[in-house]
Amino acid sequence: MMSNREDFYNLYNSIMNSDDKVRFVTILDNQGDVLFGGQREGIQNYLSEEDQKKSIKHVTDAWFSRNQFSSGIGGGKYAMAEYGKVKRFTFPLNDSHIIYITTEPEVESSQFIENVLRIRESL
Repeated sequence: MMSNREDFYNLYNSIMNSDDKVRFVTILDNQGDVLFGGQREGIQNYLSEEDQKKSIKHVTDAWFSRNQFSSGIGGGKYAMAEYGKVKRFTFPLNDSHIIYITTEPEVESSQFIENVLRIRESL
């Protein structure tokens, strides 16, 4: 199980380098605390720092509350939301951590999802 800073860095780096349309990658715990992450150099932030924190809290709450139904329908593999300026992806890392990623809206979603799943499984 991934749990140390080096593992998180390797995951972050692999995802960030998988597609130049990746804007932001972070690993969160089930409380919404950022354990590791960052954004691509030179990109424009669309949200204030306060709104970024609110967004991360929302993503975390949504993911872990959604999984209360996993005993009936199975565990979540990923969640995706598309907005005008970004796509947002959430993947489970383990029972208590998630990977939160934003990309440019032009990213090819199905290929990107497959790449992230492959990266996650390889580390």
